[in-house]
Amino acid sequence: MSSLIEVRGLVKDYQALRPLRIREFTVASGAIVSIAGLDAIAAETFVHLVTGATLPDEGDVIMFGQNTRDITDSAAWLTSLDRLGMITARGVLIEAFSVLQNVAMSYTLDVDPIDPRVVPQAGALARDVGIEASLFDVAVGRVGPDIQMRVHLARALALGPQLLIAEHPSASLPRTAVAAFGADLVRAAQSRGLALVAITADDVFAKSIGGTRFELVPATGELRAPGLLKKLFPSTRSRLSS
Repeated sequence: MSSLIEVRGLVKDYQALRPLRIREFTVASGAIVSIAGLDAIAAETFVHLVTGATLPDEGDVIMFGQNTRDITDSAAWLTSLDRLGMITARGVLIEAFSVLQNVAMSYTLDVDPIDPRVVPQAGALARDVGIEASLFDVAVGRVGPDIQMRVHLARALALGPQLLIAEHPSASLPRTAVAAFGADLVRAAQSRGLALVAITADDVFAKSIGGTRFELVPATGELRAPGLLKKLFPSTRSRLSS
């Protein structure tokens, strides 16, 4: 399988206690991956690095076969971002617009009213990510965080990307909605043959999407299996607390 993202020896100072370090990370086509150990600011920095919006201080990031250091054409860079779908609460939703208007904005700016040519497409996409038709005409500012995150998911899928990156997508969700959102997210990715990278501290969410799970060791940049130290030294906690 071809690699969509390759990270090698990455170091980036982002004014935190220590730089962001990632020794090695590769995302293959169709892969499902979750990464724990990145807080909100570190996750945003990681996203900027893998999208080429910022460059590493050391190491390399290769996005869709091109080193981000070699991207000099802003138009070509923006075009390459069409291959990437971002699912993040940092994405802008127009609260006064309806749920369907916000989804339709992925296809057209003619949303007040929505261009009738895109209504079927936007509606089908909204339903596919788990939004009921009864919510289509409700202002997005009046629906819950679960539906708002599904709008972000719909917009991430709209342009037919190859890779989805979900940035702490369950952080604002009611706990009862986390597993269902994760299941719908991974279903949407797999049904389209997309790779998915989820940055999350939520064990329930990570389990719901399955795939390969990593935990970042900040001091070294190593990505290891989550809870590895606990598995290797299961009595450490009891000794420390005794």
